[in-house]
Amino acid sequence: MTRREKSCLRVFQLCPFPRVFFRTKYCCGRLQLQFQPPNYRFGSRRRRQFFHPPLPNYSKNSQRIFLQTMSCSTLFSLKTPLFPSAAVNRFINLRHTSYSVTTASLNLDVHSNPKPLLNENPKKSLEVIADEKKFVVGTYARVPVVLASGKGCKVYDVDGQEYLDLTSGIAVNALGHGDPDWVRAVTEQANVLTHVSNTYYSVPQVELAKRLVACSFADSVFFSNSGTEANEAAIKFSRKYQRYSQPDETYPPTEFIAFTNCFHGRTMGALALTYKENYRSPFEPIMPGVTFLEYGNIQAATEMIQSGKIAAVFVEPIQGEGGIYSATKEFLQSLRKACDNTGSLLIFDEVQCGLGRSGYLWAHEACGVYPDIMTLAKPLAGGLPIGAVLVTEKVARAINFGDHGSTFAGSPLICSAAIAVLDKISSPALLAGISEKGRYFKELLVKKLVGNPHVREVRGSGLIIGVELDVSAAPLVDACQRSGLLILTAGKGNVVRIVPPLIISIQEIDRAVEILIDCMPVLDDHVSTN
Repeated sequence: MTRREKSCLRVFQLCPFPRVFFRTKYCCGRLQLQFQPPNYRFGSRRRRQFFHPPLPNYSKNSQRIFLQTMSCSTLFSLKTPLFPSAAVNRFINLRHTSYSVTTASLNLDVHSNPKPLLNENPKKSLEVIADEKKFVVGTYARVPVVLASGKGCKVYDVDGQEYLDLTSGIAVNALGHGDPDWVRAVTEQANVLTHVSNTYYSVPQVELAKRLVACSFADSVFFSNSGTEANEAAIKFSRKYQRYSQPDETYPPTEFIAFTNCFHGRTMGALALTYKENYRSPFEPIMPGVTFLEYGNIQAATEMIQSGKIAAVFVEPIQGEGGIYSATKEFLQSLRKACDNTGSLLIFDEVQCGLGRSGYLWAHEACGVYPDIMTLAKPLAGGLPIGAVLVTEKVARAINFGDHGSTFAGSPLICSAAIAVLDKISSPALLAGISEKGRYFKELLVKKLVGNPHVREVRGSGLIIGVELDVSAAPLVDACQRSGLLILTAGKGNVVRIVPPLIISIQEIDRAVEILIDCMPVLDDHVSTN
């Protein structure tokens, strides 16, 4: 609570009307001060229990009028001098009960520090980590940090430590933490309607679909809950399209092409399309019919597509998990041409690189090549779970009632959040800023890292940047974390992946590079110990 807010409370405590009692309630970022007469006990069904004796020499009706007038006069007299910037909501609620109890309440905007107070988080990091190991299935090799709050590009752990966040929850929090427009959209929708299932229509889902169609190649949208679910839907839509478009074929194309270093998800279909063998091998047999080709190899891809067996080609215009590799314009053009010639579908997975991350709204726009299907997820709802499959009309015609579905997908709450995110990121000014900051970030990294024997390459587009090393990046990631900077790895573990919130400032970029450079010597120590 700020100094001004504390002084406000102190003034109320010193109010010259001693028989008026009040309580404070902090809810949804607002401080509510509720004034009560002395013959009212909060939270009690026994309304006639007194804190103090009733006011003397007044009838009950007189007491009610006096208390009502006193509460209102107190509120109105204090709000102007204390909050000249109209931070006080001019809403006074007078509520009468059967006992003539009058309540005056005042709502004040509270702009509190997102850094958690220690007494608000009694559990410290080690205790939370111990509980996680005991009660949560161990599928994650987590960084030993327990995050509690965040604002903008900063996050804070339960012990009060501040971190500059260049992970964005793995490229999810595009607008940073606690964006006010996003918070407003979520809270307002949560007060109205959260979930209805896809048995019924809902306005936010239709509005989000209209916006996605308006700003992309697509004609219609299917909603899911994550990126891997979006890719599962794309697999099904591809096979259904081939059966629909070739009704006389006994065995229409059912196979898929994916590429080296690609990542498309962890559910069984999407996992079959994911390159890393250690992700797939524990769960075999998985979906058959997937061929992995070298990323960027035009000849191999063209020949395979021309075999006539390929239902669809899955490709990431920029590979995130794979190590921040970008497809060339010629490569994507060749895929488009080969698919057009054979009837195969071209699917762009923009789960990580899409929605402004590259400096373009969609990463494929940089090459001027457009897919038949595009899958989205990570940043679309600003931190809430969503996936989307954008399709052309020819694909949409092949899909009928019951071909696919989801209970939670496209709920009013999630779609309202996504509308707020999409409206902000699709702004030309914001996209231009992402491109400018991305160039500055890369140029600064190249300038500062030039001559470092461990740095092989700095690459990327917009605010998806990779720094490839000749050793494991893990020691550098750990050292940066201890210095207050959060970064990720990618590729074979030797690539530093930088995917900050798209709202990051130049000053924060400077600070991030400064910490990164200061921590680089840890790589020398790691090499010497090995």
